[in-house]
Amino acid sequence: MVSFVEAYGSLGWKAEGNGVIRSGGYGCNELVYPDHLKYDLTQKQPYTALFERLKHFLLQPDTLLLAIGFSFRDAHITALLDDALAMNANAAVLAFQYQNLESEDAACALAFDRPNMSVYSADGAVISGVKGKWRPGDPPKNWGEIRASFWAPRASEGNPVFLLGDFTSFCRFCALSHSPDIVKEPEPVEISNAMIAAVAE
Repeated sequence: MVSFVEAYGSLGWKAEGNGVIRSGGYGCNELVYPDHLKYDLTQKQPYTALFERLKHFLLQPDTLLLAIGFSFRDAHITALLDDALAMNANAAVLAFQYQNLESEDAACALAFDRPNMSVYSADGAVISGVKGKWRPGDPPKNWGEIRASFWAPRASEGNPVFLLGDFTSFCRFCALSHSPDIVKEPEPVEISNAMIAAVAE
């Protein structure tokens, strides 16, 4: 099962009475914007329900949460993740971060405390509480195109970095994982009359 959590609202949402309607209209944009009122706004519906759903999801057995575009600087959300990871050792969070490890201190702090949280940033990672820089070797045969979808220079300049912290690169990686450009279908085999006769016997 795949769940998509938009913890700060979404375009196409509209507050109406005590609820939220997903209408898809252009004038509907029930969002929490980054400002000093952000915490207060998330303490009412629909956001409290979304956070409860997220916590319930993380308490399920063998749960994996991919976090992309979250800074881990919102204490109330980070505390929810920390509690859930502490209660459920079978849950895991993979945080794909855009910046270098040194700039992702909030995400790294949680990953150092919880071995079931990993941080993957542009220049390194924290996995099972251990911090390290990327040192990719030579790719296996026929892996050049696949590696280029997650490890390459940004904007074709500079040193290669881990790209999946960029939401556009992550979406491209997911799309290419089922692409016939990367995964080639087996070529059709011609069946002769002799083969059909041999199977029929």
